[in-house]
Amino acid sequence: MSHVLVTGGSGFIAGHVIVQLLEQGHTVRSTIRSLRKEATVRSVLRDGGAVRDDALAFVEADLMNDAGWAEAVAGTDYVIHLASPIRTGKVKDEEEVISPARDGALRVLRAARDAGARRVVLTSAFHAVGFGHGHLDRVFTERDWSPLNGPGVDVYGRSKILAERAAWDFMAQRGDRLELTTILPVAVMGPVMGNDVSGANHIVQNSLNGHMPGYPNMFVPIVDVRDVAAAHVAAMTAPGAAGQRFLVATGEPAIAMKEIGATLRRDLGVQASKVPTRSIPNFVVRLTALFQDEYKSVAADLGYIKRVSNDKTRTLLGITPRPAREAIVAAGRSMIARGLAD
Repeated sequence: MSHVLVTGGSGFIAGHVIVQLLEQGHTVRSTIRSLRKEATVRSVLRDGGAVRDDALAFVEADLMNDAGWAEAVAGTDYVIHLASPIRTGKVKDEEEVISPARDGALRVLRAARDAGARRVVLTSAFHAVGFGHGHLDRVFTERDWSPLNGPGVDVYGRSKILAERAAWDFMAQRGDRLELTTILPVAVMGPVMGNDVSGANHIVQNSLNGHMPGYPNMFVPIVDVRDVAAAHVAAMTAPGAAGQRFLVATGEPAIAMKEIGATLRRDLGVQASKVPTRSIPNFVVRLTALFQDEYKSVAADLGYIKRVSNDKTRTLLGITPRPAREAIVAAGRSMIARGLAD
């Protein structure tokens, strides 16, 4: 079994990655920004099914500071780099989001190279592939790159594009014998750990608690967090994964947001009594987007069903993601169990 560094151990996907690594017998070291959070993160991971607590250690490191990274990667065989800021909509200074993503990725790659690690698995996102193109009538694959300033590309999308491009440029120029693989999941849903709800799971939470007044005519490609974690773990050692990008998606067409609500009502019954049934007209969404930047990406893709290939993930990583419905229901049930859907 291997020694693995997982960055950003308090994150949603990172938690599931750590659980799976420990289940498979690996020794895991994880970075967090402050060791004061260690007890809380350990508790969340144990609640999420983490075993072999003695095989898990934490180190303090920040994406914007060189301190701690040499110690973090020392003696590790593989690095799974998940840490990155998540901000959507408009921000005053985009570098507050872009710099930690881009410079942090480069900082991790340099440290991994210098420590003699074999491979870095870097988490990118579908934002770096399938946004900003307009309504293309074809399947998105790993050969696609999103334009930096296309319609619907926000600061989070730009941070992912720039960070991944910088990582590949680094590898071409200064990577030496280090290998790189990037993982690009679509919207990630699934069982939460602890009390934090992040990313696309907010759609489920805001549906269950009644904060969602209705659903725009938007279609979301969804994948289960457990399959995203499995893809990261498989990409560490898969022989054909070095130098590759992997889209992690179900292979189904994107699902209508109103179908997310219908799935919750159908599978969760009375526990989903607050889930809305009405649709929000397109003109309302477009009008709102004029005043609220977080709606611009929604307005750009109204009525557009994105199709995403998962061929490489299935063939090279051996991962066949579960249907989107399972991710939606698992997310809802876990939130209800933790009192996060009130």
